[in-house]
Amino acid sequence: MVFASGERSIPRIWLNLWMGMHRKGKSSKVGGRRVRRFWLGVFIGVIVVLVGATVWVGFQSLMAKSELEQAVPLASVVQQAMVVGDIAAAQEAATELAENARAAAGHASDPVWRAFEFVPYLGPNLTAVRQLTQVVDDISEHAVMPLVSLAGSIDLASFSPANGAVDLAPLVQAQPIMIGVDVALTQATVDIAAIDTSNTLAQVRSAAQELSAVVDTTTTSVGGVNRAVQLLPAMLGAKGHRSYLLLFQNNAEVRATGGLPGAFAEISTEDGQIQITRQASAAGIVFDEPVLDLPLETRGIYTDRVSTFMGDVTLTPQFATTGALTREMWKRTYGTEVDGVISLDPVALSYLLRATGPITLATGEVLTSDNAVQLLLSDVYANYDDPADQDRLFASAAAAVFLALSGGQADPAALISALAQAGDERRILIWSAHEKDQELLAGTTLTGDLPVSDASAERIGVYFNDATGAKMNTFLDTRIDLGEVTCRNDGRPYYAVDVTLTNTAPLDANVSLPGSVTGPGTFGVVRGNIKTIILVYGPPDSQNLGVTRGGETVPYHPASDSGYPVSQLAVELAPGETSTTRFYFIGADAQHGELEVVHTPVLNLIESQRVEVACDEVER
Repeated sequence: MVFASGERSIPRIWLNLWMGMHRKGKSSKVGGRRVRRFWLGVFIGVIVVLVGATVWVGFQSLMAKSELEQAVPLASVVQQAMVVGDIAAAQEAATELAENARAAAGHASDPVWRAFEFVPYLGPNLTAVRQLTQVVDDISEHAVMPLVSLAGSIDLASFSPANGAVDLAPLVQAQPIMIGVDVALTQATVDIAAIDTSNTLAQVRSAAQELSAVVDTTTTSVGGVNRAVQLLPAMLGAKGHRSYLLLFQNNAEVRATGGLPGAFAEISTEDGQIQITRQASAAGIVFDEPVLDLPLETRGIYTDRVSTFMGDVTLTPQFATTGALTREMWKRTYGTEVDGVISLDPVALSYLLRATGPITLATGEVLTSDNAVQLLLSDVYANYDDPADQDRLFASAAAAVFLALSGGQADPAALISALAQAGDERRILIWSAHEKDQELLAGTTLTGDLPVSDASAERIGVYFNDATGAKMNTFLDTRIDLGEVTCRNDGRPYYAVDVTLTNTAPLDANVSLPGSVTGPGTFGVVRGNIKTIILVYGPPDSQNLGVTRGGETVPYHPASDSGYPVSQLAVELAPGETSTTRFYFIGADAQHGELEVVHTPVLNLIESQRVEVACDEVER
């Protein structure tokens, strides 16, 4: 069929359409291949970037780990070098620590690292490592470097008395720096505790634990130094005259905070100058009525003797009470209202003698670190029968050591070490009538407070008071053992406290030892025997559950003191005799720290051990 001119045939139209479609199909296939190649390139590029980033983060992790491993131990090196006075070594270690810390923080803080912190499993590890490096860097910048710089600018000897005075300027200069260091370390402990390592690798958890231990130890040490720097200028009269009463406790006749108050010395301080203004003994300082109104529960345990007789002010384990009583009795006797009371015993004196070296007393005896305890707590009674002569020897020893210290005879590093050891053992105690000073002392062993429990430890107090009326405690061995068991459905634990006492005096002590040692038997105790009152303070909110000896229940005096349950009884031992008394308490909470004991600083303490406690013995 033929169409009119200008018209196309239908077959031609279909042919053209088919040819066009065919050409479009070929073009689409070519375009699809190009698109696929494009996305393949993108995918490969992403993979390359991810692999590269992963390798980069892995490399940075290794570098940060290496820097951290080098930095953390250096903190201990710095501390040890400063303790021994090697400032050059401390500065070198501090500089190296700063470089390692800065490098570690740099490796762990770039944008790629931060992006990878959102990756499951890997992310928590990277976050924890970054936070650890930041803590180390902060400690280096705000604590270690300022502390070492301060140590380098101040001679350690400037903290020691010389010619009866202490130069207060270096102490005052150090105050703002030490506050800053203390704040930085305290913040570091908070920051470390906030780091979540629950979903991290064991190596990361271990690093966090190691850093935490180092920071905790350093924070405690620096906190003590900071307190001293803030407190000493005020105590030494930087802002006006101060006076203090030194109380020397005689451990041969044990009392809760150490021993019988054997001698006293009133010291005066002003603008760093220190001098003894009066010395006396407790003899004759007795009052008909209590000098202070004590709580009824305290009087019920310690009777009114603690508040009427200067020789018994240390019956209570709360040194704040002892300090207030001593101050009031001294005021009523001599008219001086002192600003505080400082206590120490012959063992503490022996530590101080390591710093001063041997001292010759007015009596001719040579007092050394090795013989101080023997001379002051034993030989004195063999060599002097008259109590007045014994008191003079105590006073002479106290004055001689004081003069040696105030005269600059002590080695500064050895003196600091001696004071630290005596403080840790509660052989030096301080009470201040000034509230601000007392706040600075709070939380330290120097306050002589009742034990305070926390998340790390459940603390029990064990204290001793002599009931012999003699000086026999040089022959008393003491061991304190702790144990616990959980038997109840509510999880509340049972605590057991074993107190073992042994009289090591010779079997013929009643005739071979001087009467000034054995006592005259005034309190009904056979000469040569030792009678001791044991007081065990359970944690607040715990409860007394009784006392046994040899598995048999024995009578005791249950009481309460300042919210603490107290179990009290007396034990009398003949020479060679040993007795173990077990005190039971039920704890308040299933969740508690490790059991620890705070105790009277006795002379002969035997190393303690854990004891087994059975459910049937506490629930019978």
